[in-house]
Amino acid sequence: QVQLVESGGGLVQPGGSLRLSCTSSLNIFSLYPMGWYRQAPGKQRELVARITNSVDGTNYADSVKGRFTISKDNAQNMFYLQMNSLKPEDTAVYYCYAKRVASDTTYWGQGTQVTVSS
Repeated sequence: QVQLVESGGGLVQPGGSLRLSCTSSLNIFSLYPMGWYRQAPGKQRELVARITNSVDGTNYADSVKGRFTISKDNAQNMFYLQMNSLKPEDTAVYYCYAKRVASDTTYWGQGTQVTVSS
């Protein structure tokens, strides 16, 4: 069993920044891909960003390219989503996820609310 614990959500004004963190109970070398989804009210969950493999390939949703950056800290077993130039349409619950390579099982964080509003 892998536990993912998120932190860093909150209320921010348009144009502001937030950094989401996800801490894994398992060494993240065992987890690929890993990343972030979001779900806004009345909408389907969508992939925001992910690290795809051990050489740190990344994918981003078109709507966040150039504004969001995904990264990881192997020593801390954590990965992050740096969100800059936030827009009201970025408002959603953000979920971190990771797939355990050995079991091909996907694990999810509990979700953290991001609200972009003036």
